[in-house]
Amino acid sequence: MLNIGEAAAASGVSAKMIRYYETLGLVSPGRTGANYRVYGEDDVHRLRFIRRARSLGFSMEETERLLALWDDKTRASAEVKRLASAHIADLNRKIAEMRGMVDTLSDLVSCCHGDARPNCPILADLAGDEGAAKRKAKGRAAKG
Repeated sequence: MLNIGEAAAASGVSAKMIRYYETLGLVSPGRTGANYRVYGEDDVHRLRFIRRARSLGFSMEETERLLALWDDKTRASAEVKRLASAHIADLNRKIAEMRGMVDTLSDLVSCCHGDARPNCPILADLAGDEGAAKRKAKGRAAKG
């Protein structure tokens, strides 16, 4: 049996997160007579599972569902695949959004002279005056 610090070291999950996972019901450590938490190998394995799922970007809700499927030895792998496939679609959507952000910021950076003048298309865009920022940048570029 391991105390929380040892379980944290063995699983790669901080003691604070282990306590949080316990409040969510994802892990249920035993207790000593003095009411200290004690963890077995199954608990450490479960904590590693949670850490890996979270490192792949699964939400807490999705991680909880994956744990339930992992615990259910009669599960159909189709449900696990469906969950993972839905997560891939969500990750691809987020990647597309981030690419859009990079493209927008790249355009704004290319329009900004980055000199001593106060006009800045980046700040103008952040202030909600995107059209004016692009017009100013184009006008400056035409002047040389």
